[in-house]
Amino acid sequence: MIPHRHRLIAGTTCLLLLGVTAPAEAAAIPQPRSQVQIPQPRLQIQIPQAGVVPQIPQPGAETHDTNLSGPSPQNVCEEGATWMRLRIEGLDLRDTDTLTLTGSTSGRLTLTRAHGRDRTLTTRSLRGDCVRVTPDLKNPASRYAVTGYESGATADVVVAGAGDICGSQCSETARLITAMNPAAVFTTGDNAYDSGTLSEYRGDYARTWGSFFTKTYPTPGNHEYNTSGAAGYFDYFGARAGARGQGYYSWDVGDWHFVALNSNISMSAGSAQEQWLRRDLAATTKPCTAAYLHHPLYNVGNHSPSTGTRPLWKALYDHKADLLLAGHDHNYQRWAPQDHQGAAKADGVREILVGTGGRSFYGLSGSNPANLQAKNANTHGVLKLTLSSTGYRFDFVPIAGRTFTDSGSATCHRASTSPDFGVSADPVTVAPGASATAAVRVSSLNGFASATQLTVSGQPSGVTASISPSSVTPPAGGTADAALTVTAAPGTPAGTHSLTVTGTSGALTRTAAVALRVGTPAVFADDFESDRGWTVNAAGADTATTGRWQRGDPEETAEEGVKQLGATVSGVNALVTGRLAGSGPGAHDVDGGVTSMRSPEVTLPAGAPTLTFSYAFAHRDNAGPEDFFRVKVGTSVVFERKGTSGADLDGAWTTASADLSAFAGQTVRITVEAGDMGGASLVEAAVDDVSIGS
Repeated sequence: MIPHRHRLIAGTTCLLLLGVTAPAEAAAIPQPRSQVQIPQPRLQIQIPQAGVVPQIPQPGAETHDTNLSGPSPQNVCEEGATWMRLRIEGLDLRDTDTLTLTGSTSGRLTLTRAHGRDRTLTTRSLRGDCVRVTPDLKNPASRYAVTGYESGATADVVVAGAGDICGSQCSETARLITAMNPAAVFTTGDNAYDSGTLSEYRGDYARTWGSFFTKTYPTPGNHEYNTSGAAGYFDYFGARAGARGQGYYSWDVGDWHFVALNSNISMSAGSAQEQWLRRDLAATTKPCTAAYLHHPLYNVGNHSPSTGTRPLWKALYDHKADLLLAGHDHNYQRWAPQDHQGAAKADGVREILVGTGGRSFYGLSGSNPANLQAKNANTHGVLKLTLSSTGYRFDFVPIAGRTFTDSGSATCHRASTSPDFGVSADPVTVAPGASATAAVRVSSLNGFASATQLTVSGQPSGVTASISPSSVTPPAGGTADAALTVTAAPGTPAGTHSLTVTGTSGALTRTAAVALRVGTPAVFADDFESDRGWTVNAAGADTATTGRWQRGDPEETAEEGVKQLGATVSGVNALVTGRLAGSGPGAHDVDGGVTSMRSPEVTLPAGAPTLTFSYAFAHRDNAGPEDFFRVKVGTSVVFERKGTSGADLDGAWTTASADLSAFAGQTVRITVEAGDMGGASLVEAAVDDVSIGS
């Protein structure tokens, strides 16, 4: 039991602490008519917001508010609780700072910078009637606030849904969900036929599945995109469907993390959606993860496998997700856990295709791949998921008069209680002829408290590295630190490399990649998280009428693919040409000429200084070579990308560099420019993580 416990604020049920407010669009929700008599559910949770992962209240649990922050350890307690989940707002941990949460009975969770920047989340459950909150904050920029918690006795949570819905039988599948009374409802796309217009959503869908609007977390299908930009879908669901033009977001219920993905926009490796997904999965504290989208990677129905989803599958597999729910084919298919290449894996992702919401059926092929475990093409129904803190049960529930069912259960991949540990390490920069150090940390998981040997490998020629002490023993639920020392011989070529730190304890081996940069420390670096003195139109010669450069948090836009990325390379902000999405993809892009942004003065070192940066440049097929993105030092162009006539270029973050040897020893300014110089065309650009070193 944790000593000196005290109850901060108890007894006050506060739905607001979990984001529970009536959505602004609630007044416009189409009400069901006589086709299906379904009572309206109580409003349950706020719509998803950027940087906020909403937690749906668990049936039978209580919610409370509190107010806790600061550098000192404190307790949060609720008499009679068997578990507690803390809500943390504005989480922002820098460098190696941590926030450790310990349940009075069992369970320990250490939050680090990997859990997001300026993020609001609710933790997994920790056992007991108290949680000890222990900050370890050295960087003054690190912050957190515990603003509430959920508590209660052990209880399962029910989530239900389907895809390809309205539909001759959508009223019947709606009756199934009414009877289940789930905590949340998901859709796997093609919700309103044939084109997902707003009038179609306000028709059969609103009269049936619309009754669950306030607890529905949808995803769009290809039929929604028969209407340009899926406008009917986003108009009907509003911000419940995620940011317009994106359509991907996440939410939590119980100890499960759910991710809604959009398989109608770019899913390629490095795309905005794939990068967002990897960050989102890395930041969750939940032991169980389910994702859902429209197009299935594995399919024996009318449609071919949607191989474009493979990068998202790989991200889910890499982060040990448990379930992937899909639609598109109007039938039911259950697959064994497998990886993104179709190999059966015990730690793989199980796909369940449930395109049975109400539309006419599609046939199934006669093939039966080894990983296919169940299939049916003549039964409308709903997938019911009964979720616990360590696993799930799935049940396909048919409409009245049909007999096909399917069910099973499994344990979540990350719900293991076996002792384990993790290894992390900070990046390091070393100058030729010098040494530098970085922190290495071993973190205990599930009570691990054993000696761990640490080694380092992957040093490039001219570089040596060692770790001291070479063996550390973290306390159960705690951490132990060591120092990585890197030495570069005189004359070692400048460059970037990756070292590997390996921790070994008995049969367990864990590794961490360490970013190594050989060269003098950067003389200038800007991740644009604060104002470092860049100036728009410093020369007073810009001609662009819209889309002028600004520092801020960009909103994604899409037209025949993503044009302005909604994610930055690091942190929240970047330089971007008109950061807002506005009413459409062409509302704030570069128009009418050139826009420029100039850096503060930078004194370059002697020798061979190098400028490195990340950039994105995108345009529609109405652009041409007269449209551009470029980087200048003074009046000299050191980097340039031009548009391509008749080509559609999607936005993607790319790392680039420029040799500044010609300016060594000088005091200069860096200027970034973007131009829409021909006829009116859609042009977007962004810059992040600018650094100058040698």
